[in-house]
Amino acid sequence: MLNDALGTGDGTRSAADQTHRIQEAIYDAIVEQRLPPGTKLSEAEVGAAFAVSRTITRRALHALAHAGIVTIERNRGAFVARPDPEEARQVFAARRLVEPDLTRSAARACTRADLARLRKHLDAEAAALKRDDRRTAIRLSGDFHLRIADISGNAVLARFLRDLTARTSLIVAIYGRSRASACGVDEHRELYEMLARHDEKGAPLAMLHHLDHIEADLDLGDAPDGAVDLAAILRGAAAPRD
Repeated sequence: MLNDALGTGDGTRSAADQTHRIQEAIYDAIVEQRLPPGTKLSEAEVGAAFAVSRTITRRALHALAHAGIVTIERNRGAFVARPDPEEARQVFAARRLVEPDLTRSAARACTRADLARLRKHLDAEAAALKRDDRRTAIRLSGDFHLRIADISGNAVLARFLRDLTARTSLIVAIYGRSRASACGVDEHRELYEMLARHDEKGAPLAMLHHLDHIEADLDLGDAPDGAVDLAAILRGAAAPRD
């Protein structure tokens, strides 16, 4: 998700790996809505959960802040970002500028192997929705967009879209009105079919329609903050995944 280009020596590389691990774990917890917007990310609790120094913890939080996923306030600390309605609109405006071109390139470049991976991904997304696992469905739905971006071959825009997708997950967590906000799997299947046909005209238009649908499901008003047990969530985030 988040690339870390810290030094090359063995000791520095170890610190970089630890930093990256914290970034990934916190990012996943945010995308999966286990850490709601506005949650304070205490350096002490984060460091304790991952058994790392405060320097490494701070480095990870600053990297997340650079990506717009965390905000750092002077004398108050780090918090999960809480985009306001105007920022939410701007995020979707940015995605409309980026994703149609990525989708067009993906339609041109996709291979049988790419399509097989997308089909497997769609099956996993549908299974998550069927068992009402909204947390996993949200993560998988965002990942579907990122897989299309990766197929496009434009690594720069794909990295940019990763940040936008993370912010979108925050926006959905705050303002989403229904399960449709998790990204309709039917619309994903429609996009898949267009990629399979190498439809360079229809696929970008379908992506625009899809983004319109997600934004239309948002209620861009105020939402209450949610209290969480940060230590418990971070202990789960620090545990290795299967």
